Order: sequence, then structure tokens, then C-alpha cells
Amino acid sequence: MKSLATSFIRSRAVFTTIVLAVALAAATPCRAQSGSSFGSAIEDYFINWFPRVTQIQSEQPHWITPLVTVTPRLEEEVRYDQFFQSSRNGLATDNFGGGKGLELIPFQDTEIIVGMPPFLKRNMPRNTDGFGDWPFLVKVRLLSSNEEHDNYIVTAFMGFSVPTGSKVNGNGHAIFTPTLAAGKGFGDFDVQSTVGVAFPNGGHDTLDRLGMPLAWNTTFQYRLFKYFWPEFETNYTWQSYGADTGHSMLYLTPGILVGRIPIHNRAGLTFGVGDQIAATFRRNFNHNLILTARIPF
Repeated sequence: MKSLATSFIRSRAVFTTIVLAVALAAATPCRAQSGSSFGSAIEDYFINWFPRVTQIQSEQPHWITPLVTVTPRLEEEVRYDQFFQSSRNGLATDNFGGGKGLELIPFQDTEIIVGMPPFLKRNMPRNTDGFGDWPFLVKVRLLSSNEEHDNYIVTAFMGFSVPTGSKVNGNGHAIFTPTLAAGKGFGDFDVQSTVGVAFPNGGHDTLDRLGMPLAWNTTFQYRLFKYFWPEFETNYTWQSYGADTGHSMLYLTPGILVGRIPIHNRAGLTFGVGDQIAATFRRNFNHNLILTARIPF
């Protein structure tokens, strides 16, 4: 338990350092534009943070972020997910955090997500609990139009993970995942979809073990009574390389989200629940109960 607590404290310290570094780095362009001192540029950058984010988000649809599918929208929030996975062999895995964390919009058309390494706890085998790898994601919005116009968005992602996880729970190598995402709204109904391929950093042995899985997620949502968003997702993975080449998995995920409920000024509350259900013989688990809580700001 002592080593576990130490790892968690170190993860939080590094997490905080990265967030501060991103904020300071993002302030640099303001210096060149205004010609003022570096300190004044930083001050102006943070003073204008929320008006800038409001303007950026006003240029895109105002749907809600799905349970599993990463939204093509640019969002600013703190997020925590909880997974309860069950398999047909009796294995139960609890995932604390789900790799979520802090989402920021530091400048125009760009979002940075700094996740926290998830902690995985299993009922068997013993002594396999531990942290997973550390996830990050950068979004760049390419095209967008809000609900008052054409109600669509197209965004490019670059996800990557740092191999900080334990031997059982981590991949042992960095993984890069370029992704293309898009969404289209039709009144209170919207469709959001992403397709991406994961590339592990390593030689042929790593590729044979991890492969290059292609993930295609699609969400269908409908807005009811302002705050309720029932949804249905398809979460599909096809293995394009390695020992499992050609094998695929499909999960169907019904769920509902509630939000964004105002708390104070820009801060709000969003929460939801859903169940990933395996629809193919090849699967990592039978069911995955998903709980999510977010504070958008």
C-alpha cells in the first residue's frame, strides 16, 4: 500500500507540473502579438481565458460528450469515469478513473487533454492490481458550424500514452493514435463518430503482441427536456496487424447523460451511466458498467 500511495502522489505531482507548463507555453504567442512584457502577456492570457473559450465554443455545436466516443467538440472540464467490467470466466475488473482528467482549450481550435493513469483492481489473479499507462490527447478542430447554421464539426486527434503502467496493467511501450472525428446534428438529434489506428512504439515483437488496432466508435444521441441525453453507441475494434490480425470486437452501449446543469457562472455538472455489452464472440469482457461525472467550465 505504501508503494501504491507513493506512485499515486508522484502521478499527481507530474500531472500538476504538466498542466502548469501547458498554460505557460500557451501564453507565449500573446507576447509576440501584443509586444508587451512576458509577465503582462501571461496576465492578459489568463484574464481573457474564459471569454476566449466562450468564443471558441460558440463556433461549434453544443451537444454533450458521449460515454465512450471521444467528442469532436472542444470541451473544457474535469472528468472522472468508473468502469466495472465482468468476464465470462468470472474475472471482474474495476477501473478507477478510466484515463480521464483535465480538458483545456488553451487557444483557438485546440484542446489538450491531460489524463490521469487509471488504477485497475481485479478479483483474480492476486497481486495484479496497479496503475495503467498515462494517456494524453490533442484535438485540432478543422471545420465547425453551430446549431444556428449547419450544425456540424470535423476534428483531428493525436492521442498518445506514456508507458508508466505496471507490467500487468501497462503496454510497456508508448502508443500513438491518430484519429479523425466528425459530428452532424439534426435538430435535437446528433451523430458523433471517430475512427483511428493505434501505433505502438517498438519493433516487430511489440507489433506482434499489441498489433495496430483500428477503433471505430459512433454515438447516436437525442436531447430531451433540455438536460437529458439518451444515447446509443457502437464501439468496434478491428485488429489490423499482429497475432490477432483480422479479428474484431463489437460492443453496443446504451446509456443516458444528464447535463449540463448550471452550478455557478460557467461551472456546471454532467453525469451519466451506460452499459457496454459484447456483441461478438471475441471480447475482452462481457459487460462494462460505466459511470461518469464531469464538471464543465
